[in-house]
Amino acid sequence: MKEVTVIRRGEAVAFGPWYQSNATDENQIISSRVRLARNLKQYLFQRKLSPSDASAIVLEVENIIGKINVQRPFEPLVVQDLRKIDQQIFLEKHILSPRYLDSTLSKGVFVDVYQNISVMVNEEDHVRIQSVCPGNNLAHALITANEIDNLLEKYLDFAFDEKLGYLTACPTNVGTGLRASYMVHLPCLDKTNMLKKLFPYITKSGMTLRGIYGEGTIPMGSIYQLSNQITLGKNEAQIIKTLAIVADNIIKREIQTRDNILSSRQNYLQDKAYRAYGILSYSRRIAVHEAMNLLSDIRLGYMAGILDLPKLAVPIYQIMMEIQPGHLYFAAGKTMNEDETDTARADFLRKIFYK
Repeated sequence: MKEVTVIRRGEAVAFGPWYQSNATDENQIISSRVRLARNLKQYLFQRKLSPSDASAIVLEVENIIGKINVQRPFEPLVVQDLRKIDQQIFLEKHILSPRYLDSTLSKGVFVDVYQNISVMVNEEDHVRIQSVCPGNNLAHALITANEIDNLLEKYLDFAFDEKLGYLTACPTNVGTGLRASYMVHLPCLDKTNMLKKLFPYITKSGMTLRGIYGEGTIPMGSIYQLSNQITLGKNEAQIIKTLAIVADNIIKREIQTRDNILSSRQNYLQDKAYRAYGILSYSRRIAVHEAMNLLSDIRLGYMAGILDLPKLAVPIYQIMMEIQPGHLYFAAGKTMNEDETDTARADFLRKIFYK
């Protein structure tokens, strides 16, 4: 097991759900996430896992979670029993993945009270530990994930090879089993199509740039997930350092592009920010992609210092999450058709922006 520093309650970065923190609005990095993939030695990998063994894994992990609850309180979520609305909400909160929801095997999720830490059972791997922090705080996310990993490994026999490291369902995760990622806002690189030119550099560095909900999803509001692609042959410190360097270079390019636009076309960005504010203040019906793009323009306006309006009472990414369909369904207490959802989204946004 790894040596980790146990975080005492008074040392934590922030309390409350990560997306409610003002740190998500401080710069291009909205959040930092660390995910550890682990498999139990006595069972086949997920693709060949029998339904009975899948159920056994869920029960075994649930039993161990109960044993470590003194150090880290977790609440169980029985995914199969969750309403479609609740499943969608946990997807939008980045706790569940689209692939996980599609699986027919027995599965379970255990979350801490703030839902910043989770243990997902029977996704691609038997166990996936996830820790999310607001803003640029990958080190804290790693410490927290390693703490949970060590607690679980006291009782669970994880598949481990002395030469290869932790054995995982996907070969790219073999080794540390670590997938670290930043959620980043890159509006100016998006607007100028400069982001495509950075793909070769990102790939060569062993990183990948994905949509807002990870693999197989599209970006919305110029928000992307930047994460490492390969863990074999690298230790945790190397992965974290490389990711931080690549993120820093991309963000420097974003700021440089923003400064270039401001020096030549400041009115363009300023107009987009104020138009976005006006539309969200008065619209009666708005689709999610349009709303996300408008919120992106407003966030850019604040970041660039060209939107001379009071800061919003809640972080912009929190608004972005709460206008997603699942959150709107939950607020309404029912599922809605597209027109009803777009109307509810506009109503929600007017309450925030209309003065």
